[in-house]
Amino acid sequence: MAALLMPRRNKGMRTRLGCLSHKSDSCSDFTAILPDKPNRALNYLRMCTFLATGLQERLSTEEATRWADSFDVLLSHKYGVAAFRAFLKTEFSEENLEFWLACEEFKKTRSTAKLVSKAHRIFEEFVDVQAPREVNIDFQTREATRKNMQEPSLTCFDQAQGKVHSLMEKDSYPRFLRSKMYLDLLSQSQRRLS
Repeated sequence: MAALLMPRRNKGMRTRLGCLSHKSDSCSDFTAILPDKPNRALNYLRMCTFLATGLQERLSTEEATRWADSFDVLLSHKYGVAAFRAFLKTEFSEENLEFWLACEEFKKTRSTAKLVSKAHRIFEEFVDVQAPREVNIDFQTREATRKNMQEPSLTCFDQAQGKVHSLMEKDSYPRFLRSKMYLDLLSQSQRRLS
């Protein structure tokens, strides 16, 4: 029975995070998906609560609070990554996290043939000038990474990944911790315990 319910819960989580990804700093205008009734304000508040509590089904207050301890703690928690990704989408900078995650996955590659193709795919998607999801790195880092593509290895993206990590840690992460989305998440989890 629990196995049958799991896909439905995961789909609900994706739906909630998808909605949050469009407006993570507020619950502003979800009215388009609410029924047109006289009590629209109440429905609006219910929708905000529904979205804010989406992670709460699986997230403890302690876990969410620990995300503020360090950026690496946030990145080590799958729901932390999901919430941070939703926030970054509102800032149009999710490519930074996607690149960092792609590099982490790349480092797990064992096949030499796959390593080369994955390296080129990551470079073309995130690092190359005019890449579809180009990350913000300096010229020297981009060129060093380009040279690493001549003989890709598990460490070929380390410099670029480090720069992107540092950028997110110093820039996006503090804004995430101050965001209404994160503060609402903490507030909801604390109220649930009361």
